[in-house]
Parts: sequence; structure tokens; C-alpha cells
Amino acid sequence: MENRKFFHSVYLDTDKCLGCTTCLRNCPTGAIRVRGGKAKIIQSKCIDCGECIRICPHHAKKARTDSLKCIKDYPYRVAIPAPTLIGQFGLKYSIDRILSALKSLGFDEVVEVAYGAEIVGRAIPAEYGRDNLLLPVISSACPAVSKLIQVRFPELTGNISTLKSPMGVTARLARKRIEKEKGLAQKDIGIFFITPCAAKATEVKDPDNWDDAYDVINGAISIKDIYGALRSVLRTVDEKNIQKASSMGFGWALSGGESRFVQNRQLIHVDGISNVIRILDEIENGNLEDIEFFEGLACIGGCVGGCLTVENSFVARMVIEERAKQVKSHGKDVMLEDVVIKKWLDEERLHRRHPLQPRVFKPLDDDFQKSLDKMQQIEILESRLPGLDCGSCGAPGCRALAEDIVTGHAREIDCVFVLKDRVLELSKLTSEMLQMGHPMESDGTDKEKE
Repeated sequence: MENRKFFHSVYLDTDKCLGCTTCLRNCPTGAIRVRGGKAKIIQSKCIDCGECIRICPHHAKKARTDSLKCIKDYPYRVAIPAPTLIGQFGLKYSIDRILSALKSLGFDEVVEVAYGAEIVGRAIPAEYGRDNLLLPVISSACPAVSKLIQVRFPELTGNISTLKSPMGVTARLARKRIEKEKGLAQKDIGIFFITPCAAKATEVKDPDNWDDAYDVINGAISIKDIYGALRSVLRTVDEKNIQKASSMGFGWALSGGESRFVQNRQLIHVDGISNVIRILDEIENGNLEDIEFFEGLACIGGCVGGCLTVENSFVARMVIEERAKQVKSHGKDVMLEDVVIKKWLDEERLHRRHPLQPRVFKPLDDDFQKSLDKMQQIEILESRLPGLDCGSCGAPGCRALAEDIVTGHAREIDCVFVLKDRVLELSKLTSEMLQMGHPMESDGTDKEKE
């Protein structure tokens, strides 16, 4: 596997891990093994989707995020909350009240990522005018899906939209404005994303997502970690007029929210990592030639289903949809003008300078011929294994076990079926030897009698 070291938000608490293989059987990229009674995450294959966090019965998988205390390192502090945040609280609290409560936790400003989402959404139609466009255009909004493509569907990386993520655009525009308005140095401005998931926490920490200093996000604070603090001040906070995003913008938190910006195009929007994989399989095999846009979100329901949220995803969806109706009925649903979007596109503020590339894995051996020989060994080993992909061996499937054996990370008898056959074979051989009267046994017996 490639030598580069990756930052990962997802990590294992070994003290809580019982090696039950639940995570192993549900990892979409086969990034988990169970060895010595404990799970192990293969860093180069992990996409930080958070599926293992969601399904671990012992809560041994966790997400590494920043604490609220980190904001004190910066003289000027800006919170950029994911649109999901407003779905975590009941309808009796206005959006402005929720955002004001967030600001009261120590921030100088709150700038909605939903505002950046609207900008990105409005820019999507212009993508179809790009040279050498590959169809379908695949949304880049979910970092877990983008990484999934890099790892499992490398031939589709060229289809991923080059538009920056909503949080990246929000951070960039906020930082530029604050620097100009406040006369502050870059190092004095701390921008913190309030994240619903581990994948976005990882994206914040990855310098490959920063074209320059304006793109930098200084930390990711999970919704789960600050939920209690927000709840405690909601009733008493001095409500300010903060909301700027339209209903289309904060609707981005839901599956299909981005697709609403794509007009007159054949599209599919899918949520849930297993469902996303099925559609990517179809696209890779050339079975969806008529599709022009694909929105895939790793979490069920969209970002409202993130592993770092608190509210049930279905309840959160209902809340956000109802808030959208309220915003429209109160006349606050103001969309950005087309001329503003065009200006930002012309100035290349919205596009990645470096499109995503396939994740390159280290070959089985540096010597090409030896690498081919090992591949052949893997094929032979796999054919000898039962093909049940049961996970009892500590690998997610028989192919993975065969690879682990050839690379020296496992043994063939780690397969319980192979071990059973070997034990039966040994038992049969022992029985035959006893019936025949093994010479060594006879000599030993005679000596004992003497």
C-alpha cells in the first residue's frame, strides 16, 4: 500500500474492543482486520465513513475531533455550522436562536455552511460547460464517497466534480471578508467547522484540500460534543439576526438536497454507503449511460444521519423540511443572484486547483515478476478457501485472507474451515497409526513393562 500517511478521524479504542468482527463485516472498503482478539484499521483503505462507529456494539470505534477549548487559541473565532445542526433542535426554536446560541459559546461570528452550500449548488449547472467533461458528474460534497471512489472505483475519479465543498467555500469567503473588514492577520482568525460526521472532520485536517491560506479550516468540533452546551443556553440566549442561507441551502443536509440545484438533467441521488456502492458499480460497468449527475451520501438520510449527530435522522429531516416551509412563508427565502455566482466562478474561487486522484497502493512486491507470482499465489489460495466470506478468520472475506496470507499477515489455518479439515485429517491419521501399531509406541510400551 502507498507510503503516504493519512490523518484519520476514525480510530479504535482497544480497551473497549472485544474483537467481535461486527465492524469487519460492515466496512465498505475492507479496511478492518481482527488479529489477536482486537480490531485493526488499515489506514490506507479507511475512508472515515463512520460506519464502524455507527455499528460497533461496544462503542470501540470513535472519531477524533477538536474540543471547544481550541477556539481560545485565536483572537477572532468563527463557527461555520453544518446545515444539519438546525435539525437537532425542535421547531420551537428559530434558526436565528440556534445560531445565536452557538455564537454565545465563545465565537465572534457564525457563518452558515448552508450559505456556502447554496453557492456550490448554484454553480453545478456551469460544470456541464467544462472541457473534457465525463458523465455522470459525481458530487464531491460527501468526502467519504469521494474517498470510496479513490479506493474502490479509481476509474471514476475523473467524474468527481472539481467544485470545492460547501464548508471549504464558506471558510474561504468568510476568511477573506474578515481579513478585509477587521484588518486581522490570517493567524489571528480561527475558523471551526461544526461537523455531523467523521469524514468531514478528516477533510478539515487534510492539507490537500487547501489551495491556499484562505481555504484553511482550523478545526472540526462535533455536533455531539457541543449539543449539551447549546441546549443549556437556547432558552436564555439573546437572539440575533444571523440567518442568511435560503431553504435550498440548509436543505443540503438531506439526501437529494444538492440535486435540487440540478435542473433539466437525468440524475440519481442515493444515501447509505452500501446503496452508493451499488450505484457506483452500475456506473463503472456502463449500465447507467443516461445519468448525468450522481449525488451519493454515505449516511442514511444524508448528513442528518452522520455518526456525530444526536437527533434521529428521520426526525431531523422532518424538522429541516418544516423549517424550509417556514422560511418560505415568512419571506426570508432570498436566493443569491446569478451574477454573484458567475463572478466567483470566473475568479476560480469555487474550484479545486488539484482534482482528486485515485489512491495508489503499494504493489505486492517491488520486483515485478515476484509481484505476479504473489498474485498467482493469491488466486490459488482463494480457490482453496470456502468462499463464504464469513469473517471468522479476522479478514472481511476469503480474497482478503488470501492476500493477508501471501503478505505474511495471516495463516491458512486462520480459516476455521481449513483448520477443521486439518484437524480431521490429523485425527484420521492418528487413528490409523494407532490401529497399525506404531513401532515407536510398541518399543516404549515394552520398555515400561521391563
